[in-house]
Amino acid sequence: MAMTGVLRPGHVAIRVLDLEEGINHYKNVLGLIETGRDKQGRVYFKTWDERDHNSVIIREADQAGIDFFAFKVADKATLDKLDADLNAYGVKTERIPAGEMLETGERVRFEIPSGHQIELYADKTDVGNGMAYVNPDPWTQDAERGIAPIRLDHCLLYGPDIEKVQDIFVNVLGFYLVEHVVLEDGETDLGIWLSCSTKAHDIAFVRHPEPGKLHHISFLLDSWEKVLRAADIMSMNKVSIDIGPTRHGITRGTTIYAFDPSGNRFETFCGGYQSYPDWKPIKWTWDEVGAGIFYHDRALNERFLSVVS
Repeated sequence: MAMTGVLRPGHVAIRVLDLEEGINHYKNVLGLIETGRDKQGRVYFKTWDERDHNSVIIREADQAGIDFFAFKVADKATLDKLDADLNAYGVKTERIPAGEMLETGERVRFEIPSGHQIELYADKTDVGNGMAYVNPDPWTQDAERGIAPIRLDHCLLYGPDIEKVQDIFVNVLGFYLVEHVVLEDGETDLGIWLSCSTKAHDIAFVRHPEPGKLHHISFLLDSWEKVLRAADIMSMNKVSIDIGPTRHGITRGTTIYAFDPSGNRFETFCGGYQSYPDWKPIKWTWDEVGAGIFYHDRALNERFLSVVS
């Protein structure tokens, strides 16, 4: 797949109830690298193998949840084109000036029908991954601190009108549908998994009456053994684990779900198949949705379905 438009997930901004608890969790337990703090009180992080300055931003607030989720695009011309395409579709956009976020260029922000704020941007400072661009080593010491994910991989968002969301992502932003779950009527989608790359998903949505809710943000690990190691680290640090280690039927990824100290769910994820935009989407029917979500248990976890931030 020629990646000439939207490249990949770029950053997520989330709210935590206690900033110092949040910093300890994301820095020492999850093992992210702190890259800066700004005058607004936001703290910036990246994974050890990401090269851009930041991918996770936290701020203290009275309610946990998500502020916005962003995608990096190929260049400034692509950013301008997608901004114009969104406006032509009827989506109102806002230009956030360069520098409003540390080391990040101009951003285009818009609200989608599920009630979430989505951003696009083209420029972010390359701070590297601690290894040389010529004859590098395979990993750094940061790769062994905490859970130490490779990258921010995707997110799952809960809200209404997901068919309208899908239309924007597919017909304006160039994503494609990889998998979906249908309700008992056999037609209405409960959930959709969308990709802008060759990953099984870069963002997903589940139908939910309340708008703007976060189900989880996901971090990629490079092996099933690392997922099991993540479970050990979570238990050592008394992290509240939701479910896992287990496997998804949908995307075929291996996974653990847990909560940060503020109740924001996060996932440590590995695997999943490679996908292509010419492939026919995979459909999961309501009678097999348990296996779709948790393939080993083949049953739904009510907390997993209903607890959001």
